[in-house]
Amino acid sequence: MSGTPRLIVGISGASGVVYGIRLLQILRPLPIETHLVMSRSAEVTLAYETDLKAADVRALADVAHSPQDIGAAISSGSFRTLGMVVAPCSMRSLSEIATGVTSTLLTRAADVVLKERRRLVLMVRETPLHLGHLRSMVAVTEMGAIVYPPVPALYALPGSVDEMVDHTVGRVLDLFDIETDRVRRWRDPAAPAPVPPVAADGD
Repeated sequence: MSGTPRLIVGISGASGVVYGIRLLQILRPLPIETHLVMSRSAEVTLAYETDLKAADVRALADVAHSPQDIGAAISSGSFRTLGMVVAPCSMRSLSEIATGVTSTLLTRAADVVLKERRRLVLMVRETPLHLGHLRSMVAVTEMGAIVYPPVPALYALPGSVDEMVDHTVGRVLDLFDIETDRVRRWRDPAAPAPVPPVAADGD
């Protein structure tokens, strides 16, 4: 792909909007053109989980698309991208992607990424899972997507929620060969040694 590489970021209405936000924040200084599509439900979740407004999140992307704009550039396979991350990915979005019956630009863009055989990473956020959820995960995996639940890597001994989120987002970007300084890699001699948490008095 000539020119600046592009990455689509979808934010659905599942809990965990911080993953999409941090993805955009980490990508902002990098030579990656970001295209954001945020569902209406994501704006509701944003209000519950952060102090940010939807406009604040859109401002983090190079281009922000309305979820109803089915004619947007990212709805066409001729618009070349590295692929797409849906962070977080709700079960509704997962189901639409799994069936190919899409109702918004978010799921349409994911469908295009799949048909063009580009990388699609779905940060599915739900628990516990029933059989329908699992079958949708199998379906998208068979279609070429990567199901990436945001499970924290506790071996890195994160000292805060922010560190856990950043490590997870960094590992997602690894899947696109986008290097960041957010990942504490297992047994990497070049990586800083993890600092154990301070024990409370009496422990």
